[in-house]
Amino acid sequence: ESEFSAPSVVLGAAAARARAYTASASQGILLIIEVMFNIAGLRIPLVMTIANRAVGGPLNIWNDQSDTMAVRDAGWIQLHCISNQEAVDTTIQAFRIAQETELPVAVNMDGFVLTHTMEVIDMPSQADVDKFLPPFEFARQLDPARPASMGTLVDPNWFPEVRHSHHSAMGKALPKIEEIDKLFAKQFGRASGGLLTVEGDKKAKVAILAMGSVVGTMMAGYDAFKDEVGPARIVKLRAYRPFPAKALRDALKGVEKLVVIDRAISPGLGGVLGTEVSAVLSTMDNAPKVYNYALGLGGRDIQASMYKDLLEAIAKPKAPRFSIFDVDLNKLPPEDR
Repeated sequence: ESEFSAPSVVLGAAAARARAYTASASQGILLIIEVMFNIAGLRIPLVMTIANRAVGGPLNIWNDQSDTMAVRDAGWIQLHCISNQEAVDTTIQAFRIAQETELPVAVNMDGFVLTHTMEVIDMPSQADVDKFLPPFEFARQLDPARPASMGTLVDPNWFPEVRHSHHSAMGKALPKIEEIDKLFAKQFGRASGGLLTVEGDKKAKVAILAMGSVVGTMMAGYDAFKDEVGPARIVKLRAYRPFPAKALRDALKGVEKLVVIDRAISPGLGGVLGTEVSAVLSTMDNAPKVYNYALGLGGRDIQASMYKDLLEAIAKPKAPRFSIFDVDLNKLPPEDR
């Protein structure tokens, strides 16, 4: 019927003790916001792939992260992948994370850049996946042997406690994400990065932080241009929700300048990820200066050479703290610049 119906079906399926999965993207995510809040608020452990794409208007079907940022407060765990192999592995992990936390998990992979790109991967066998995933049981499931209601009205006497419980569960999911990634690595021989990972020069005074496939692009840029413009730490943020604040502060110790690459903006404020990173670092001693640059909005190509462009930009005395980095103002009338 519609993308509203699909998550509604998997909500019921998971509540009735079936391991459930769906996928969506872009305008479909906007259509199912109501259902996403219901799934998370009811603590239904299911998995959804979000093939990250821009949202309109104007109409745009290409890649950025506007869709997943629009539902960042829905209460879902959000994990971001830099490759198709990582998307496969993270999806398998997501079913176990969801079950053990009783929270839904969104596995984000960049639309077109990953979803429409052929890549050689190692696909685990069904037997190995069955060995990794425990039998599907969770506390809040519907069971005729234990009649109960789900999704009933919660009045003000209880609603704050419900929200506190949800927020607390998200915080407790942080170590669970790391634990399950390590268990996956033990069985399958490769990890997906836990909450975050640091690549490049781990002692550099400059860092670049990003989510999704652009991390790989920046790593390629590091290899190509580090001798020309200097080294940087490349921070891959895998877990966006719950936000790994402590892990990020630890990863950025000694960094003086931080570039946060955003693939979505909040018009009138700035980059979504950059704004949140700035807030997290506000309690950090000797916090780095944050430069928040939006790249690749609506699918504009991001080249490895932008590693060089970014480092050269923040080296300037009056470098802007936020900008849409690759915008061509000459395309706009003067009043819109």
